[in-house]
Amino acid sequence: MDEKINPKTRMDEKRDLPPILRKILAADVALTKRFVSFMLNFVPMRSLKTHCRMLEISCHGILILVLWFILTWMIDNPDLYEMQINLLIGLLIDIVLVACIKAATRRRRPTLNDDPFSIGPDKFSFPSGHASRAVMMATFFTVLSPLSVIFWPPLIAWAVSVCISRLLIYRHHILDVSVGALLGLFEAAVLSIVWCDAETSLWIMKWISDDKYVEGQTGI
Repeated sequence: MDEKINPKTRMDEKRDLPPILRKILAADVALTKRFVSFMLNFVPMRSLKTHCRMLEISCHGILILVLWFILTWMIDNPDLYEMQINLLIGLLIDIVLVACIKAATRRRRPTLNDDPFSIGPDKFSFPSGHASRAVMMATFFTVLSPLSVIFWPPLIAWAVSVCISRLLIYRHHILDVSVGALLGLFEAAVLSIVWCDAETSLWIMKWISDDKYVEGQTGI
């Protein structure tokens, strides 16, 4: 149909995918295009598309990890150690699971990925790491370590917007985002099982930084 997609098509054919899987992926591609075209008929969605790059950055794994270390170091409050440590564990679970699944499936993105921080398995499309991370964090701050209810609507709106934005700028297909969102819920469930209590979190914080531990202890 379009010669521009022929190279990708030929490369996908070399992977020898089962016919049923090829049909599912082809249907996913077609449905994604129809869905995006339909959504862009609405003014709010066109407005959201202009902010997609900001949403992408706001849920980037590298940025969130950097912010975690900065804020954890700046805000030395023993009462927050349990939340901080478990959030870090959740982020690490997400990174590992998404990287492993992407490396195994190696599904190509709908368009050229121009993210300069996209390396290794993150160059692939399935599942959406942004979707899994956004849903995991939204679940974390509403269920596992809930913030005030006042913050729930903007937090949930952010997570939903991140998921939709991945489609509007053709970073992912619908299947990528859907499975990513489900993976985020799974990660939250796993995190609830391996949850570190306050004492364990304090020990981990001591291991990360003896200075912070001493300050925290003297402040109790």
